[in-house]
Amino acid sequence: MAKKILIVEDERDISRMLEYNLRKEGYAAVVEGDGGRAAMTAGRERPDLVLLDIMLPGLDGTEVLRRLRADQKTAAVPVIMLTARSEETDKIVGLELGADDYVTKPFAIKELLARIKAVLRRSSAKAAGQSRFKDGALEIDFDKVLVTVKGKPVELTAKEFILLRALVSAGGKVLSREELLERAWGMDSALDIETRTVDVHVGTLRRKLKGEGARIITVKNFGYRFE
Repeated sequence: MAKKILIVEDERDISRMLEYNLRKEGYAAVVEGDGGRAAMTAGRERPDLVLLDIMLPGLDGTEVLRRLRADQKTAAVPVIMLTARSEETDKIVGLELGADDYVTKPFAIKELLARIKAVLRRSSAKAAGQSRFKDGALEIDFDKVLVTVKGKPVELTAKEFILLRALVSAGGKVLSREELLERAWGMDSALDIETRTVDVHVGTLRRKLKGEGARIITVKNFGYRFE
C-alpha cells in the first residue's frame, strides 16, 4: 500500500508541486490547505508522514507540531517542517518540539524526496521493533507512547521518549551521542547542533525515570547504554 503523506502548506503553487511530485514517486499525497486547525483533524487520520509549513493561518506550524506530539494518536507520526525561515534558532525550536527533519525554502525537490525516504525508513525501522518492554519497575508501551515506573505514568517529551526507545532497543549496545542525535533529531553530526543536547535530554530523562534512570549508563568519551 502506498505511503500516505499529508501536505500542510497554504501556498497553492508549492502544495500542487509537492502533490504532483509525491504522486509521481508513488506516494498517496493528501493536501490540506485550510490552515493549522484543519491540519490537526487531518493529522488524526494517521498519515505515514506530514509535510508541515510553519507559516499557516489559524494555528502556525510550530503550534500544530506541539499539539500533534502531545496527542497520543499522532505522537509517533513523522513530521518534516517546511519553512522560509533559515535562522538556526527556528530550526532548533522545531527539532526540540519533535520534528523529524527541517527543510528551508526554496528547496530542491530531489533533496526533499530523499529526506522523506530517509525519515520513512527510520519510522519503519522503529515500527518493526518491539512494541512493549517490561523489566523491573520500568514498563514501556512503544505503540501507545506510554512509560510507567512502579505503575505510575511518566510524562516524557517526544525527544525523551525517542531517546529512551533507542537506548532500550539497542539491547545493551553503546550508542554514541552522534547516533542518538541522528535517531532522535533526524540529523547527523555535520549539522550544527551540539552533541551536548543529548546530554541535557538524557539528564532530564534520568530524573523523570527516578530510580530506573540509573540504568542509563554513561560510557566516558563515547555515549550511553541501557542496562
